[in-house]
Amino acid sequence: MGLIKDIYSVSFYEKFSQAVAEVHPAFDKQKFIEAIYEGDFAQKEWKERMKHTTVVLHQFMPQNFPEAVFLIDKIIKNLKKNNFTDGNLAFIFFADYIEMYGLDDFKTSAKAFVSITQFISCEFAVRPFILKYKEQMIAEMIKWLLHENHHVRRLASEGSRPRLPWAMAIPFLKKDPASILPILENLKNDPSEYVRRSVANNLNDIAKDNPQIVLEIANKWKGQSKETDGIIKHGCRTLLKQGHPEILSHYGLESTNIELSSFEIKTPIVKIGDYLQFHFHLNNKNEEPKTVRLEYAVHYKKSKGHLAKKVFKISEKIYPPNQLTKIERNQSFKLITTRVFHTGVHQLSIIINGTESEVLEFELTN
Repeated sequence: MGLIKDIYSVSFYEKFSQAVAEVHPAFDKQKFIEAIYEGDFAQKEWKERMKHTTVVLHQFMPQNFPEAVFLIDKIIKNLKKNNFTDGNLAFIFFADYIEMYGLDDFKTSAKAFVSITQFISCEFAVRPFILKYKEQMIAEMIKWLLHENHHVRRLASEGSRPRLPWAMAIPFLKKDPASILPILENLKNDPSEYVRRSVANNLNDIAKDNPQIVLEIANKWKGQSKETDGIIKHGCRTLLKQGHPEILSHYGLESTNIELSSFEIKTPIVKIGDYLQFHFHLNNKNEEPKTVRLEYAVHYKKSKGHLAKKVFKISEKIYPPNQLTKIERNQSFKLITTRVFHTGVHQLSIIINGTESEVLEFELTN
């Protein structure tokens, strides 16, 4: 598997410039490609290459923003006609173009989002417009809820997430998400699972700052349909991981008479790159079957010596009464780009329906 930055290849730019030239005769393909590869292009990472492509493309587009947007629409239609990777991540520079050059032209940009997001998502690009125009942009997004294309409907939900990963946060929505709740309410029964999952992700964002709002929505939507029940379950995943009492009660998850025994770490010394191995027994000592949400927490040692807890789900299922079950798990400590490991003493615990067990220690070494 190649690096993500390599989607911006010579072949890509040649095909793309040909598609542009077919609808924009004044476009100089050769000069465009030369401008792309000027300087330190080879050293740029994916996002830098994407931003660089936006800037270079702007040099070859009409400087009047509405005219440029009209041309982008024609380019996208030509790309689709030629089956040139519809939806490919490489084309996110179209959305970035609107973000970079259209922030002062709300009307044109709002229309452009509707068109472009049907080809490549504009969930990142729309956020500066929410910050600048607030209610005006959200009102526009509410109009999108009636759009026939599910990508446009999803943009209303995904673009308005208070804490969208890898994107700028929206502080006023973190403080008070009331203005986007109508979006979620109107999309909760959307026929597209892609859209409904975005509603759940938005709720999960809200739960991190305003858990009570999400708990109220959970009670309101409960039992309306299997789809809304699914949205709530996914939208409350952070609250469930935190062991929030109200959401545990909502799902009837009680830890009374659920017995943990024989909890043992099989690899008390773990090298970076290897696996932590552990096992334990679980026994439902109630007289009736019980639903058990089973998780474990790794308390990672951080650079300043403190521990940071991360919860991992094992399962959620019904356990019959008085049946001893052995559970074994391996936790990877292989190096990945999204986590830095620090040597020293770490901790491990088991979580049963939100209740954390005793903590065992293990040592991570080089």
